[in-house]
Amino acid sequence: MWRLKAVRHRASRSAKDLEEFKHKRREHEKALRQARRDRQLISKRVLLNEDEEQEKDVMETDGAPVSPDQIREMIRSVQYGGEERDTHLAMLRKTLRDPQTHLIFTKVENSMYVLVGQLSGHNAQCQLQAAHCLQELSQSPHLGVGQACLAATPYLLTYLSSPSTKLTELCLYILGNLWPDGALVREKLLAQGIVTALANCIQNQRFNLAVVEAVGFTLSQLLQEKDVADKVIPLVMASGLVPHLISFLTPDPEFGLGPAIECAWCLHYLMSCDVDTSALLNHGVISHCSNLLITLGGATAKGSAEEGLELLIWPLLRCLGNLLATEVYEGAGCPVGVEDARLLVALCVFSQAYLSSHSALTRESLWVLNNLTADSPVFCSAMLFFNLVPHLLQLLPFSKGINSMVLRILGNIACKGAEYCVQLTYAGLLPALSATLRMADPDVVTLSLEVLHLLSTCSPQI
Repeated sequence: MWRLKAVRHRASRSAKDLEEFKHKRREHEKALRQARRDRQLISKRVLLNEDEEQEKDVMETDGAPVSPDQIREMIRSVQYGGEERDTHLAMLRKTLRDPQTHLIFTKVENSMYVLVGQLSGHNAQCQLQAAHCLQELSQSPHLGVGQACLAATPYLLTYLSSPSTKLTELCLYILGNLWPDGALVREKLLAQGIVTALANCIQNQRFNLAVVEAVGFTLSQLLQEKDVADKVIPLVMASGLVPHLISFLTPDPEFGLGPAIECAWCLHYLMSCDVDTSALLNHGVISHCSNLLITLGGATAKGSAEEGLELLIWPLLRCLGNLLATEVYEGAGCPVGVEDARLLVALCVFSQAYLSSHSALTRESLWVLNNLTADSPVFCSAMLFFNLVPHLLQLLPFSKGINSMVLRILGNIACKGAEYCVQLTYAGLLPALSATLRMADPDVVTLSLEVLHLLSTCSPQI
């Protein structure tokens, strides 16, 4: 935290002391923003499973575990079943829905050989059923099962250019599920060209949003693994995937939010790594994210927001917030135009709308607002022009990092000079600080004192 070198009965009002205090505050805030950006890489999501039309067709079982002999008989039926192979594969698929059967299956001799044989065959229905079986295996909690599935990965990657979009979609989810299953799996998939295959797939299937969503899921799995980030990130940046990810950020009203959410998470993971952010800026990431957030903020304010919209707002906020915390952004000035000061209104809308249902999203919105106002007199002026300070003051009673983030934003504005401080007091800041000074959280009290110090030093009137 920022500290004065000595405690005096009356704070010095010299310009030198004030500038030194502001400089220390800016450096501390910059360090906080960078630390938060670095922590975003650990963001994880539960692996997505396919929504199947056959979900109601639940496996009938008496509760007894399946024996190796039963699995062996199923495999034999698939291998020699003739025209009924797809039926036997469907039965095997139902059996594999039980995770307890996964290790049994992989230990049965020739089991994976037979399954890969059906996947690589010419019977389209058997291919699809074999892919369903592999998808069940790819969701296994046992790491050894993922390694056993490596025999199928060359075909899975090949079928990303299959004329059957259903098969392509299945293969994508299998690959995405397999990726976390150990270094051996990741190294093998990288060597087999998974990044190039994903880039070709999203290019060829850009009009099929179900496939685009699956590509986004698989790519997000790749980007979350820190142990291979130095190998994956350059491949992704050189593959031409980024423009496609940006182009799918806007949701399709008929298909839904899925593709936009997946692509937004991919961009978030990219920006959380040591990536060339100037390349992302050249692709217009900031303008796309900010314009979309403005649109979503308007829908939220009108009460017409689509259900689950917060799942898209979250990664968009992190994308924008991370970019704003980079050296490239600070050196380039303010790439978000003055007309996009409406973004401030959208962020305040999110901070209020999700306060009770998703308080963490309120904090994320305020974090972006803090990054926007940290070094921008334009945005600080816009906060006052749009009369947004009273909305922030309403959030000061709330803990879990919300009130401390609000105080940082208020400090950003107060740092800009005497006129800003006077307008903050007109907005009711002094009574609000009187309340936060009595709070139990020492960080909140410290921040309150520092904002008060900025106010009293900048303006004798205050």
